[in-house]
Amino acid sequence: MNYSTYIIAEAGVNHNGSIELAKKLIDVASEAGVDAVKFQTFKTENLVSVNAQKAEYQKETTDSTESQFQMIKKLELDADTHTELMSYCNQKKITFLSTPFDHDSIELLDGMGLSIFKIPSGEVTNLPYLEHIGRLNKEVVLSTGMCNIGDVESAIQVLVNAGTLKPNITVLHANTQYPTPIEDVNLNAMVTMGLAFGVDYGYSDHTLGIEIPTAAVALGATVIEKHFTLDKTMEGPDHKASLEPDELKAMVKAIRNIELALGDGVKRVSKSEKPNIAIARKSIVANSSITEGDVFTTDNLAIKRPGNGISPMRWYDVLGTKATKNYQADDII
Repeated sequence: MNYSTYIIAEAGVNHNGSIELAKKLIDVASEAGVDAVKFQTFKTENLVSVNAQKAEYQKETTDSTESQFQMIKKLELDADTHTELMSYCNQKKITFLSTPFDHDSIELLDGMGLSIFKIPSGEVTNLPYLEHIGRLNKEVVLSTGMCNIGDVESAIQVLVNAGTLKPNITVLHANTQYPTPIEDVNLNAMVTMGLAFGVDYGYSDHTLGIEIPTAAVALGATVIEKHFTLDKTMEGPDHKASLEPDELKAMVKAIRNIELALGDGVKRVSKSEKPNIAIARKSIVANSSITEGDVFTTDNLAIKRPGNGISPMRWYDVLGTKATKNYQADDII
């Protein structure tokens, strides 16, 4: 990860189980200029029991009669598909990432050579899972939805104790409601975690639109993750709360503009505004006719534009001295 914001376009399961759709999502992510496109890796049998219920937002966006197991099984990608998608990402010069949800998936992604491992919010309290990833000593991006500060501290400690270097951990503030209500974003908590744990921080966004991830960059986020889709009206659990291609491009542009606007923090006169100094600032000028030898006073002097004469900051240096030439009203001293 470099010093600019690392933008992860979260394809997730918005491929609907189709490798053709997955490649189209990679195309969109590449064209938008993000740093990485991320999928989800799981074996359904290892992830969810047959009796597990779906979240309310999932019931609204998918077949309400099917179980979570049935829904997820249709979205599972096999090992060969992962390899093909990674190869396609290489062709498109974009980093392939995927979130593992079980131990077999961790092994699969590690074997593929992934250097960044994303831990989803649902696994923050899964100690054996955290230890497994921690032992890999990779860069770790830790989402913290549904967490309090203690949960995050415990997860970081497990990762570090297992072998991950703390500087390699980036903590993402997140809220797992799709879409997240604005009043529940609590974006300042992102900064709190970064300061509390001495790690880089970022934001995994599930709000509608691009306002909040852009604001997160202004607050110092080094990683932004955002779901995207080809079409919000497609059937599937996450499409509705995702960005469409044009929106993804707009988010990337907004983030890159914010990075430029933040600058280096040194207060200086910018190149673009230097010509305005003489126009907008003021100088000490004659307020009336002044004859050589007259004493400058508050009555015969004034302060007016332009600013290419003596600065008004030297007002008291000029008062009481004598004119060395004649002046007409408004002449610069």
